[in-house]
Amino acid sequence: MSLHVYNYLTRQKEPFEPLHRGRVMMYACGPTVYDHPHLGHAKTYVAMDVIVRYLRYSGYKVRYVQNITDVGHILDTGEDRIIKGARRERVEPMELVETYTRSYFEDMDALGVVRPDISPRASCHIIDQIEIIKVLLKKGYAYETPSGDVYFSVEKFPDYGKLSRRKLEDMIAGARVEVREEKRHPADFALWKHAEPEHILRWPSPWGVGYPGWHIECTAMSTKYLGETFDIHGGGVDNIFPHNECEIAQSEAATGKPFARYWLLTGSLTVDGVKMSKSLGNFLTIKDALKLYRPEALRFFVLSSHYRSPVDFSRDSLLAAERGVERLHNTVRALRARLQEAVPSAGTADLSYITDLDPHRDAFIEAMDDDFNTPKAIAALFDLNREVNNLLNSGRPLRRGTLAAIDRLYRDLGGKVLGLIPDDLSGEAGGEVLSGLMEIILDIRRQYRQAKDWERADDLRYRLSQLGIILEDHADGTSWRVERRIE
Repeated sequence: MSLHVYNYLTRQKEPFEPLHRGRVMMYACGPTVYDHPHLGHAKTYVAMDVIVRYLRYSGYKVRYVQNITDVGHILDTGEDRIIKGARRERVEPMELVETYTRSYFEDMDALGVVRPDISPRASCHIIDQIEIIKVLLKKGYAYETPSGDVYFSVEKFPDYGKLSRRKLEDMIAGARVEVREEKRHPADFALWKHAEPEHILRWPSPWGVGYPGWHIECTAMSTKYLGETFDIHGGGVDNIFPHNECEIAQSEAATGKPFARYWLLTGSLTVDGVKMSKSLGNFLTIKDALKLYRPEALRFFVLSSHYRSPVDFSRDSLLAAERGVERLHNTVRALRARLQEAVPSAGTADLSYITDLDPHRDAFIEAMDDDFNTPKAIAALFDLNREVNNLLNSGRPLRRGTLAAIDRLYRDLGGKVLGLIPDDLSGEAGGEVLSGLMEIILDIRRQYRQAKDWERADDLRYRLSQLGIILEDHADGTSWRVERRIE
């Protein structure tokens, strides 16, 4: 089966065929940087991260663009989020933007989210936005008001509503921003806003001093770096209207070409069934979450549900994710410990004790090819984990090549694609110092066993277990793992 994706534009699952063979152009709406990101952002950007990772694992060369909204995000009250945040913290708007842009990337790095190839800022693309607005005015899709605002006329674009499946006549006036008398239709949206004297963020334009509307930035930055038509537009489903709908209208009106070909949108993170958001106060920042749970557990929690599905946050679900990650990590630690101890001359792989690695890889790929079905992919990984545990506990001597082949599969599926298994697990267990100390301790215990001093060997095992370090003896050596205690 080839890769199939659910396209929100057509509301059906379709074969994925990029415009250019072997290359994928992908855009995702990035954060508005006015505060620390919360777990709702983690839900969206971990999902987008795995999509990018899997496309690259499948052999595609991906250009991934994710913008930074640092101007123009208008609230229902007509107030800019950045301006509101700057007033709240009594700082310059761009000072606020710098602080929370850094915070966003720090959190994404901590979660193992691979950085986009390009992270353009809205404030650095004002000229690009102005040029698109000029085109829309020239083609008659936009109009200027006496006060110096420019609006997109939704009535001039017959396909308006094709993504959200909303009919123009049913749209509520002022769904996002208060209705202004200057609008020709209540659903018309701002491309450019005139700046009042007290408005700090302001740029010169043909229509006077002002600033861009929220939607125009994504059109400017996506088409600048990906082309007028590109493959994938990602983001959260909550932005489908009005933001994504407006992107399509202004982009296709300006270029006369299709905008994004596949729309891959993530479900929301909820708390007791209500979307997690700053405005409702029902949020947990990523920074606070990372004080309670390891990064891989947060990823596991997100990926345990399909990216299109909403996920309800609870402590129990995070603790279950912790336990799931620990099971994987314990097996991989034991595997890598055996691999280090295996005799190099043992040579090639012998998979006679594990049915074969191919079925596990195939099951994983089949799941991911089905619209990036990470829950099924994780299930395939745990099927592999069960067989590997049985193999490691069988007492049979294992060749180095066999252990290395299994480790490579974990690194590919659990590491490169899902981001759940780090290449180096020693950092979790206390780093290189602990690894070095354990090597010394195991050497001492090995000497006790060779001298048949079972009492001292067992006492050493018991004392380590009191510290949460578990020893496991095998025919070809001893492995150790840190047992994470979950309250």
